[in-house]
Amino acid sequence: MTAFEPRVFSGVQPTGNLHLGNYLGAITRFVSLQDEYPCVYCVVDMHAITVWQEPIELTNAIRSVAAAFIAAGIDPKKNIIFNQSQVHEHAELAWIFNCVARMGWLNRMTQFKEKAGKDRENASVGLFAYPNLMAADILAYRATHVPVGEDQKQHLELTRNIAQKFNYDFADRIAELGYGEEFFPITEPVIQGPATRVMSLRDGSKKMSKSDPSDYSRINLTDDRDQIAQKIRKAKTDPEPLPEEVKGLESRPEADNLVGIYAALANSTREAVLSDFRGAPFAKFKPALADLAVEVLAPVNAEMRRLLADPGQLDEILADGADRAAEIAAPVIDGAKDIVGFVSSRRGRTNGRSAA
Repeated sequence: MTAFEPRVFSGVQPTGNLHLGNYLGAITRFVSLQDEYPCVYCVVDMHAITVWQEPIELTNAIRSVAAAFIAAGIDPKKNIIFNQSQVHEHAELAWIFNCVARMGWLNRMTQFKEKAGKDRENASVGLFAYPNLMAADILAYRATHVPVGEDQKQHLELTRNIAQKFNYDFADRIAELGYGEEFFPITEPVIQGPATRVMSLRDGSKKMSKSDPSDYSRINLTDDRDQIAQKIRKAKTDPEPLPEEVKGLESRPEADNLVGIYAALANSTREAVLSDFRGAPFAKFKPALADLAVEVLAPVNAEMRRLLADPGQLDEILADGADRAAEIAAPVIDGAKDIVGFVSSRRGRTNGRSAA
């Protein structure tokens, strides 16, 4: 097996308001990993346009995600923060992977079925093929670890399949060019913590979503203190008090969701939360949860507002991140081109970027 240097890659789509589910399920993971690995964090704007986006809203959303990364504690000097479309290597590698991945693999992707709905014939080609672009996002940096939610595990498995097939199909060429046994790593998922899947505040059986028509179904990172508290007060629950043990939450999705949110915000566990609140009615638990949510999220909200007030600064951070990302990705894509047999010239490249 070829040894690859550890590296984390992950991304967030700039579509709609970021919410508590994005924060707990992804962004806080990013923050915790930056002390363990070199990290590349991407605003995946090319993924966003697989469905229609208003251009001005997309521009603002890209900056908003970058601001959320930084406000949550990701250091843009220590890590790389950039938006995907500024690094053309993603698209180039995605095309190679379009020719490696099989139609049958993509046909099994459940998220395409969910997003396309009944009118699959009217869905964009990009929506169908975007798991290949996701694989390119990851493997352009030869990332060894990706923090993912439960709903993204299938896409990461596809990434692993693409890497394995590429390594197998071109094994002789990879060895001939001196890359060893494998050119791409078999990336591992990183799934951790008590709230990897945050559910709607209105329906505990559905994931918290930007697209839900009810704003009361989610807590947006742009919500102020009063909005956060009000949404938690109005969150759907059942009439029973909190149970003494976690197994008592199994048939109570709304209660389980709120306990999980409290545990994640407190950096604790469901067991510890129930130890403090066992037998308590929601009339007691919800105010405590609201206070905790405001305590954790209000500083993030304030820092996001400060950063978004200076879009030029955010654009500079994204541009710097794109240059640093390309320095890593360019030689990987050049290697992939050599392996598949392309004739390519490296003349005119500066710091991994094509010269203008």
